[in-house]
This record gives sequence, C-alpha cells and structure tokens, in this order.
Amino acid sequence: MKVELPYGERGTKITVPDDATVLLPNATAPLADAEAAVRGAIAEPTGCAPLARIARGARRAAIVVSDVTRPVPNAVLLPPVLETIEAAGVAYDAITIVIGTGLHRVSRDDERVRILGPEIAAAYRIVDHDARDASQHRHLLTTPRGVDVRLNAAYLEADLRIVTGFVEPHLFAGYSGGGKAVMPGIADAASIMANHDARMVGHPNATWCTTEGNPIFEEMREVALRSGVSFSLNVTLDERKRITGVFAGELAAAHDAAIAQAARQAVCPVPGAFDVVVATNMGYPADLNLYQSVKGISVAAQACATGGAIVLVAECREGVGGPEYRALLEGERSPAALLARLQAGATVHDQWQAQVQAMVQARCDVWLHSSLPDETVEAAHLRPAPDLDGTLARILDAKRAALGREPSVCVLPYGQLTVPRVAP
Repeated sequence: MKVELPYGERGTKITVPDDATVLLPNATAPLADAEAAVRGAIAEPTGCAPLARIARGARRAAIVVSDVTRPVPNAVLLPPVLETIEAAGVAYDAITIVIGTGLHRVSRDDERVRILGPEIAAAYRIVDHDARDASQHRHLLTTPRGVDVRLNAAYLEADLRIVTGFVEPHLFAGYSGGGKAVMPGIADAASIMANHDARMVGHPNATWCTTEGNPIFEEMREVALRSGVSFSLNVTLDERKRITGVFAGELAAAHDAAIAQAARQAVCPVPGAFDVVVATNMGYPADLNLYQSVKGISVAAQACATGGAIVLVAECREGVGGPEYRALLEGERSPAALLARLQAGATVHDQWQAQVQAMVQARCDVWLHSSLPDETVEAAHLRPAPDLDGTLARILDAKRAALGREPSVCVLPYGQLTVPRVAP
C-alpha cells in the first residue's frame, strides 16, 4: 500500500507491505473557532488572574515566541494578547517580541514575517535572542548543580513577561512548550549546554513523554518559574497544524493541562517492537535540517527492535545543521566512537542531537531519505536512501533472509505526534 508522508512543503509517498502498522495521532477534533478559544483562555486562565488584570500598571512587556523551526500559529495567538495588554495600558512601543532561538541561528527578515505575520513584524520591536552574545544576557540564578543561568535582558527588564509556544512530545525534555520558552529559548549558551549535557541527556527519564524524574524537564521548568513568567499561552496541534486546545495562565498549571492533551493525542500503545520503522519529522518547518530531524530518528527508535532498521524521511533543505554540529558528526569514524567521545568529554555545542542519534545507532541501523548528497549523509554516519521505495524493498529482503520470516513494519507518518509505547 501507499502511505503519504510529510516531506518539506510538498510531501512524498512510500510503498509498504499491506500488513504494515501505520500509527496516526489519536483522532482529535480541531477547535471550531480557535481565535475565540484564545480570547476565552486569556480571559479565564488556569491558576492565575486574567491577562487583562495582570497587565495593569505594567510599563514594559516582553512576549517570547518560538523561532521558525516551530509551527506555532502566532497569527492566532498574538493579536488577542497584544490587544489585551495594550487595552490594559501597555504602550505598543513598550512591547518587545523576543524570538526564542535557543542555540539556533537568528531569524532572517522573511522568517520574521512568517513567524509573526507582516503587520506585527512591521509594528513592534522584534529581538532575536542570541545565546552567544553575552551583552544580551543578565544573570538570573545559580542552580543546585552550580550552573549560572543567564537570560535575555529584554525579557528580564520587562515587568510583564509572557511566554508562548505549542506542546508536543519531545525527545529528551518529555514535552515541548511551557518552560522551554525560557530554557533553552532565551538562555545563554553555557546554561543551555549545561541543561543538555551528556549526563542529563543520557538519564533514563530524559525521554519522550516523561516529565516526572526527568532532570531536563524539571530544570527547564524551575528556571522558567524563577524567571518570573507573568503569563503562559500554549496550544496543542493536530497533524495538519490545526489548533486542538488552548492552555493559558500560570506556567506550570497551564503547561500540565497542555501536556495531558498532548499525551491523549500522541501516545500510541503497540503490542511489540518492529523490525523496520519508517518515520518523518513532520515535514516543513520541522525537517529544515538534520539537526532538527534527529527527533524523527529518536521517536522511531521507540518502536524499533534491537538490530532493526529505521528509515527517516526528512527533506533537510538547509543541510545538516550548524557548523559545530556538522564538525561534531564528521569528527569521529563511527557513531560508537562519537558516543564515547561525548560521554567522556566536556559539553560542546549541539552535542545532544549527536548523542541521541548515536544512542539510537547503538542498537538500530538508520537510513535517511532527504535532499542531501549521499556523501553528506554518509559523513553524518547515516545510510543514504535516495530511492525510498527501492531502499525499503532492499531492507525488507535482507530482514526476510536474516529472520526467516516476514519482517514487521511500522510507519509513523507524523513523527513525534505519534509516540509508540511498546507493551511490557
């Protein structure tokens, strides 16, 4: 049978056996009137006063938004927020929109328009967070682990601090959204690297859909709470990026409610592990590069048997990722050597995605169907799959010969919007 897969902005198809298991997000109706739902959530939030009351008397406001790699529907979220705080007395020229890039690159002008819409992008002060620019940061706290956390100054200097985002399963933070807008969204490079170091990423609870006992999730939330978030606004989305829920209010309470909704949509029990798993990174913008698309590899591994095969379908139109990430992958002869280096040495930029990839490759073989040249894919320790159907057919033939039976196949067309849970 043919299965349609998100891939870049166009999509693609793959031919899989008729008995393949195709996991889709659990059916969830999109909101009939998302804008009305946003306005209602702002007026009647969870765990705190309405935004209109919180904003009274504020002199300066900072609103943190996600960068272009996240499909947050800001065209729906931001107008009600801006109207509410301006009606409460915050002047429009006292509002700063901070694009929470974490350690990603800063946004291009065209991406700012894509993120915010042309009217908002033209009318308000926009600041791209730069984790490596020390002049942008102010000290917030020292964690119990001894990490000095510094955050974006435009955010800390505001007396009304609003964070936005969307909530979906995350490969080592459990779920996105909530405190991630602050850590890593607007934190300095050293703080982010400490939160994402090898010990933290390698912790058994630092994984998909796990928050309790997850040291990365817990530190992110603690930093965000200590930073004085005034108001949080998050949404959940379906596979077509339509809003399925709006969650506003006190950061922890609203985020917990959003996590419960995301879990209902995404967690998919399966009876056992599969020999072959095909996954995407949900197409554009999530599959802009290999760095982002490692999430697709990681979620596929949740359903893949040891010794199995993973085929990742991700366009990677912008290449492998940043220069540090590419140098990291190309600097070792194998995933095993890379993992040993990361676990033994000091934390370096972007090592967490390389670590997750290498951890998966310690027990599974991974192919990549992308727009990247074969030599680039191979330098990243992956096997190129330019012919998607042909590659899968060859994998199935090899598995059939090795196993003496028909290999089991699972397809995750929407990547991390479906997180397999293998029954004990």
